[in-house]
Amino acid sequence: MQLKKITKRSLEQVLNIKYHYESNKVAKKVLQQVELEKGKLNAQSRKLAHDYANDVLGWQGFAPWLYVYTHIYGKFVEGWLPDNYYGRIVLPKIQGDYGKVSFLKPFTNKIFNESVCPDLAYYINGQWFSNEYKIKSNEQINNIIVNDQTYDNEMVINKLDHSYQGKGIKIYTKNDFDARTVSKNGNGVIQPFINQHNFFNQFTKDAVATLRFTTVIDNDGRASLRASFIRLGRNKQTHVQSKNQIIVPIDNKTGKLAKIGYDQTYRSTETHPDTEIPFENKKIPFFNDCVKMVLDLQNKMPMIKLIGWDVIVDDKNKIIVMEWNGYGTGIAFSEATQGPSFGDLGWSGFYKK
Repeated sequence: MQLKKITKRSLEQVLNIKYHYESNKVAKKVLQQVELEKGKLNAQSRKLAHDYANDVLGWQGFAPWLYVYTHIYGKFVEGWLPDNYYGRIVLPKIQGDYGKVSFLKPFTNKIFNESVCPDLAYYINGQWFSNEYKIKSNEQINNIIVNDQTYDNEMVINKLDHSYQGKGIKIYTKNDFDARTVSKNGNGVIQPFINQHNFFNQFTKDAVATLRFTTVIDNDGRASLRASFIRLGRNKQTHVQSKNQIIVPIDNKTGKLAKIGYDQTYRSTETHPDTEIPFENKKIPFFNDCVKMVLDLQNKMPMIKLIGWDVIVDDKNKIIVMEWNGYGTGIAFSEATQGPSFGDLGWSGFYKK
């Protein structure tokens, strides 16, 4: 028994070392990109970030992401959570295994006990189901898909369990959809391909944009919005992909886009690179309604303290939750451009404890 504990502890230490190494490797690359635009991070700001990582968070290995935040934001601000601190220290403590339920795409509507996502069908463990969780044959699923009239287009999307950042997603036309073939992809959900509100088409018509809202349950049990931004795809793409997406911060109070957006490497831009449409003064349609919806849903899931919601407004002015993320939600971008977003929650003391 003692040997098992020692072995488990040693394995955890190896995984922790690898995680922090890889995360800080990314942070250093991002900082290099930012320094190409802004010049070197000055010594005073670097020292403030380093001392905060060491004295407050408990380890100098949390400093690299603080350097990134400081340089992008323009100054050091107390209260930031480095991405690797959040991912390895905070996340397991506030979410546990419960947040991982969001990886299982077919369970969303079941868990929230309402039609949160516009699901058409599910494939789970070798069996097809309708969106009412009734067992269906391959032929019946094909009929459901081909007869779907949610939107005036001929496409559906297959999202696999554990899919994220545009990975694990496949697009089919309704006439080409074959349940027997699609089942080979693995467990997941079939959803209609959304026709987005015309506001988003000005940036790109090909890939459906994603509004990302990050909500938390605070220490008093209240849901609140902590960060929001929009992820924009590129021309001739079927969906937003992390490898070349454009991310623009959104003002949490007004719903207006920031003047400056960023690509995946944090290179800044004031316009969409394909359509050259500027971001400044553009206001998200039905923004307050979107916020209300995600806060209502967060209140239904108080045991998962932080959730990232992917939302869009469609061409019928309906707010659609495309998916939710209760475990792998990244915070680096929002911390660097809008944060500190979580300084009042006491999470900065977790590592020392």
